[in-house]
Amino acid sequence: MEENFRDSISTINEEGKRAWVFPKKPSGRLYEYRKWVSYILLIFLFSSPFIKINGNQFLMFNVLERRFNIFGFPFWPQDFHLFVISMIIGVIFVALFTVAFGRIFCGWMCPQTIFMEMVFRRIEYWIDGDRGAQIRLDKQSWNSEKIRKRLLKWFVFFIISFLIANVFLAYLISSDRLIQYVTDGPLAHISTLISLLIFTAVFYFVFAWFREQVCIIACPYGRMQGVLLDNKSIVVAYDHKRGEGEKGRKKFRKNEDRTALGNGDCIDCFQCVNVCPTGIDIRNGTQLECVNCTACIDECDSIMEKVNLPKGLIRYASEDNIEKKDKFTFTPRLKGYAAVLGILTFILVGMLFLRNDLEANILRLPGQLYERKEGNIISNVYTYKLVNKTSKDIEDVSFKLISHKGEINLVSYTSFTVPAQELAEGTLFIEINNAALSGDKDNLKIGVYSGNNLIETTTARFLAPRSYN
Repeated sequence: MEENFRDSISTINEEGKRAWVFPKKPSGRLYEYRKWVSYILLIFLFSSPFIKINGNQFLMFNVLERRFNIFGFPFWPQDFHLFVISMIIGVIFVALFTVAFGRIFCGWMCPQTIFMEMVFRRIEYWIDGDRGAQIRLDKQSWNSEKIRKRLLKWFVFFIISFLIANVFLAYLISSDRLIQYVTDGPLAHISTLISLLIFTAVFYFVFAWFREQVCIIACPYGRMQGVLLDNKSIVVAYDHKRGEGEKGRKKFRKNEDRTALGNGDCIDCFQCVNVCPTGIDIRNGTQLECVNCTACIDECDSIMEKVNLPKGLIRYASEDNIEKKDKFTFTPRLKGYAAVLGILTFILVGMLFLRNDLEANILRLPGQLYERKEGNIISNVYTYKLVNKTSKDIEDVSFKLISHKGEINLVSYTSFTVPAQELAEGTLFIEINNAALSGDKDNLKIGVYSGNNLIETTTARFLAPRSYN
């Protein structure tokens, strides 16, 4: 097999220009499964920003305010370590499935593939027709038919891109705020409207023009799979031993004995190439452009059925399965990934259950020393910041010293309320008799109370005169 196909990507021609891909409309058993998976994921994608669990948006990634919700669990800047562990778990999960099943995530679950193949491409088939009709339309002069179809397609693409941009914005700023902006009218929030139009333009560019180039050029996952895959990984593969035979491929002729002639089962019909959304020839082996969409499997199976040859010439298989007929096994490499994934998941779940509903930070006011008062009393001034991670207000909040005898006095009031999903800030004074201190820098343990209930503890450093007794 010649390897010159690896010298360039499938969407660039010999002159170095874009080779536009006109894939044939796929059909078949696996394509039907993919449609159902895509519809479920699309419903999930469009509904997640509007689903609430205990008052928290199901998924939210508010980067500007550094507030994240994952499956209803709120993550604040103080929980960044939990967010990092969650992202690492996601990466290892994808890596585990890549080692085992190749680029299956790209073909079945990636939003880029789902929107491109199950939304925009299906609209294109509806307006422009199948592969042959699209090629003819592309070569056709700009007459009334081509202008009408192009304008209709571009308009529909823009509307869908605008809808996707709104949902994307709901993930970033929260669905409640998005609905409020829509209710207020676009002119009331010009900066948000500009951001929305920028997102719309990006999505329109990706799905109307850039298309499969995202998977081939922009997405690093295609390169990463080259590192993760091995001979035991199950990918969309062409059975070259069966397809090539002893004398290679050969066009189909009725009533011929291909086995006696030494030819393989591949009849060189090129339908697997025509149906590929990235324009590759799967018969050349595993390539970074392949997103494991299974369109070639369905198409090859339909051809094999028509010529009365066994299905499965292109199928989910590993290199070892094709060469040695080895079955899939849970390799030590997979066990290692699974073990790391299990350990990190266990740690994350434990940390989530141990996480307090309220995060407290009390820090000495920068640049301020202690103050000496009557009765051998030493006073320090602090700022406090309380973060309420729940969907309910925490009322009647106050502070008490646990480690030492002394008083904590809030500025302006004796107790306060921390609103749900918000933070409360303020200033307080801690006063302790110097006789109760062990040195010039004591560590204090402070309790945060809601009424009479202790809900959190924190520490602070207390300064006092070094030689005062």
